[in-house]
Amino acid sequence: CLPGSSCVLKETLRVMFVAKSLPAEHKDLIHDVAFDFYGRRMATCSSDQSVKIWDLNEDGEWVCTASWKTHCGSVWKVTWAHPEFGQIIATCSFDRTAAIWEESVSDSGHGVHSTWIKRAGLVDSRTSVMDVKFAPKIQGLQLATCSAGGVVRIYEAPDVMNLNQWSPQYEMNCKLQCSCISWNPSPSRLHSPLIAVGSDDPNPSSGGKVFIYEFSANTHKWTKVETLVTVTEPVHDLAFAPNLGRSYHLLGIATKDVRIIALKPVRQDPTQNNGSTSSLEVRQAGQFDDHGSTVWRVCWNMTGTILASSGDDGCVRLWKANYLDIWKCISTLRGETVENVSEVGTTGGPSQQSGTMAIGQHTARYFKLAPTAHPAHVPWH
Repeated sequence: CLPGSSCVLKETLRVMFVAKSLPAEHKDLIHDVAFDFYGRRMATCSSDQSVKIWDLNEDGEWVCTASWKTHCGSVWKVTWAHPEFGQIIATCSFDRTAAIWEESVSDSGHGVHSTWIKRAGLVDSRTSVMDVKFAPKIQGLQLATCSAGGVVRIYEAPDVMNLNQWSPQYEMNCKLQCSCISWNPSPSRLHSPLIAVGSDDPNPSSGGKVFIYEFSANTHKWTKVETLVTVTEPVHDLAFAPNLGRSYHLLGIATKDVRIIALKPVRQDPTQNNGSTSSLEVRQAGQFDDHGSTVWRVCWNMTGTILASSGDDGCVRLWKANYLDIWKCISTLRGETVENVSEVGTTGGPSQQSGTMAIGQHTARYFKLAPTAHPAHVPWH
């Protein structure tokens, strides 16, 4: 190694990150925050029926560059399309619609000005549209929505240069009210497209609350291939992990606790099943009640190796598997401090360090700068 390289490494490990509080100036509860593909743009949506776009400037500060009223009811979710298709977001609302918005940039001579134009409104739902997600880039410009009426709809833009036209492609009835949806982001064509749908139906006797749908290239249909019967509590969020070479898929679920489910495709005899769909071998990789309260959101890192969860306890917890495929909490963010847990080996338990780090471990330090509203706050419509 080059002279002085060890000193550079030590200085790199000393870098700390400070959480910042943004004066979002929404007039009601913020329901969702979504980053774009590069993490330099952010969208927020609220019960005040508006959406705000934030850009990260050269000074590392988040600046609100656009704000407008999008719906006639609470805006539940906002999501970004892949930048290959342009600067496009989709929103869904209590007003039973979903909308597609595109950024239009113009130079008026006094600086660059951007406006967001509504390209299309999806009005097929008869109930509140609870979630909306763009498909992975490999599947083209597709959009999936799920509603409180239990219906999942998939739309596609036939011409990516004309976002005014979105044609409905598929419709699946889950028979339970839906709350969240997630595409499997695997870039491999060896894996059939998967969609996971969660339900927040409060009745435990209604059965499993997570449904897995698979797209068959032979029949050109989406088919329900699995129901996770072990998840009987209301599901508030779920997310497929990015798959960069695993032979199985990982699904994070936010319910009364945090669950990590491994889904391994099982090849079937084409003579017995016509090769239309494949079955899935379901294994629960982890279940954690460390939050001690309802879990509201789960999110994976870019490599699909770390899962973040947030709950009513006001904490964000990070989960990671060791070389024995045993999932453990490696960090707890409590606003004022961060607790780090060392890697767990074959023997011994996890060790915690409040606000500090062991040599050779990467961490971030967070500070609470402002209080937040309680998630149980009832939004207005």
